[in-house]
Amino acid sequence: MARSLKSILAAGEFILAPGVFEMFSAKIADRLGFKALYMTGYGISASHLGVADAGLVTYRDMVERARTIAQGTSTPLIADADTGFGGLLNVRETVRGYEAAGVQAIQIEDQEMPKKCGHTPNRRVLPLADAVKRIEVAVEARRGADFLVIARTDARTGLGLEEAIRRARAFADAGADILFVEAPESEEEFQRIGDELRGSTAGDVKLLANMVPTGKSPVVSAENLQRYGYSIAIYPSAGMGAACFAIEKAFLHLKEKQTLENSPVPAFDMKQLHELVGFQDVWDFEKRHVETK
Repeated sequence: MARSLKSILAAGEFILAPGVFEMFSAKIADRLGFKALYMTGYGISASHLGVADAGLVTYRDMVERARTIAQGTSTPLIADADTGFGGLLNVRETVRGYEAAGVQAIQIEDQEMPKKCGHTPNRRVLPLADAVKRIEVAVEARRGADFLVIARTDARTGLGLEEAIRRARAFADAGADILFVEAPESEEEFQRIGDELRGSTAGDVKLLANMVPTGKSPVVSAENLQRYGYSIAIYPSAGMGAACFAIEKAFLHLKEKQTLENSPVPAFDMKQLHELVGFQDVWDFEKRHVETK
């Protein structure tokens, strides 16, 4: 049985979590031996609905995809839950729904609704007291001690780094297990966040860093993040960026050459696709129960 996310963190192990957004990405990441997967809201919004990560996906959209990913993989799943999809009652139901779906850590942020991707402009955050109450409700709503609450603040861009750190401390006091200061603007800011938050917050609170190449933050090495006191690094765009590039190149080759022969894009063959999606289990079942002797 796979270890829980909580036990991995308790053991002091650093977690790199690739962003997954549908079952091809989830199954590939699952079998590569990562310690956790990260269900990206941007990726779900784009791959499921084809729309921007701007508060357009619903709770139902997200929880059902979280359930599919969690049940189709064995790696602990961290899942984006935006603002909790409404008022405080919605936050409670979101936490309970994600937990029942098999998610092991839920990310709740302090943005106003409708929210926006953390690496885009014009994000606004709630007053601190309202943001804290959102985290208090999330912590109270969970049913199991192993289910973790990640508290994210988007205050850095609009209100500055000091306010973002102040909010993170308040979220730790409200019971959050993991703190996530979104969009620091330099490596020095990542280090300052680590220096100020580790050991100065309630309990054994962990820190999460978001690595988005070409976003608002620099990409910091995992080695340096660990040195600065972070326990988790998520890479939401790692799969979707590569997939979109490869799909476009393959489709362009098909359109221009009217064949897939000599495509410059490496691709899984049908044997590899069959293995990935579990056809061997189907064939074994049919041998036992369907095929005539």
